[in-house]
Amino acid sequence: MQAFFEKVKPEYVIHAAGKVGGILANKSYPAEYMQQNLIMAVNIIHSAYLSGVRKLMFLGSSCIYPRLCPQPIKEEYLLTGELESTNEAYALAKIAGLKMAQHYRSQYGCDFISVMPTNLYGINDHFHPDNSHVLPALIRKMHLAKCYEQNDLAAITMDLSRDYEIAGEQDIISTLDKFGIHKQGDSTVLSLWGSGAPYREFLFVDDLAEALLFVMQNYSDYSPLNIGTGEDITIRNLATLIKETVGYRGEINWDTTKPDGTPRKLLDVSRLNALGYTPKTTLKEGLIATYRWYLSR
Repeated sequence: MQAFFEKVKPEYVIHAAGKVGGILANKSYPAEYMQQNLIMAVNIIHSAYLSGVRKLMFLGSSCIYPRLCPQPIKEEYLLTGELESTNEAYALAKIAGLKMAQHYRSQYGCDFISVMPTNLYGINDHFHPDNSHVLPALIRKMHLAKCYEQNDLAAITMDLSRDYEIAGEQDIISTLDKFGIHKQGDSTVLSLWGSGAPYREFLFVDDLAEALLFVMQNYSDYSPLNIGTGEDITIRNLATLIKETVGYRGEINWDTTKPDGTPRKLLDVSRLNALGYTPKTTLKEGLIATYRWYLSR
């Protein structure tokens, strides 16, 4: 990493890299999530310091806050309570990176800042069946359920072939079952994890990119900064909105034997708004743009 910094000599660094995923992936591979995210943070922050980078921004995540935070979540609530157990390893790695940036700032005078974005989605999102976050996972599941509802086996095969070997209708049926999609009589049913009761806040990726550039130009402080919309929605209502966007007409069942995750994590974005930045894209607009992109891949 240091050889790269010495060769390229960047003046500005935005550390947005990370090994990320949803509840299933975080629960299944905690060691990998902690190790890989820690290595990225340590190598990049230390190399930036040694190379004399003018300014570095470290991206944390809203999931680094305690599981049962007062809402909306202010930046000063960090490390005031227990983390959500399903993503503790990832959260600890991100907290370590944030604290490292702070300590390099205080000890060495580096202009290193940290931001905590809320849940992101949008064009070029990750739709892998096992590792994607809730919003892209719902888009893909709703799309497959719609195609199954319409008996469009060609569209299902094209979609599933990105991640699975599909050799016929039986492969389609067994693979859709992994997604929680099945037939019940003449109806198509989609089963989703949890109760649907938790609230989540979502930020369109283009708005995040714009916000990061704005913050790089207008913020320099020891304290981390929240980046979000200041609005949230239940997973159940999000599923309904995605259902309407995709055009799925079948049933949705909620599997309450599966975990919900953190009940709510709405960010307080008053400090970001006071700086002069507010996101532009509504959730409905962002979902339409994301689904159109998904169909065009």
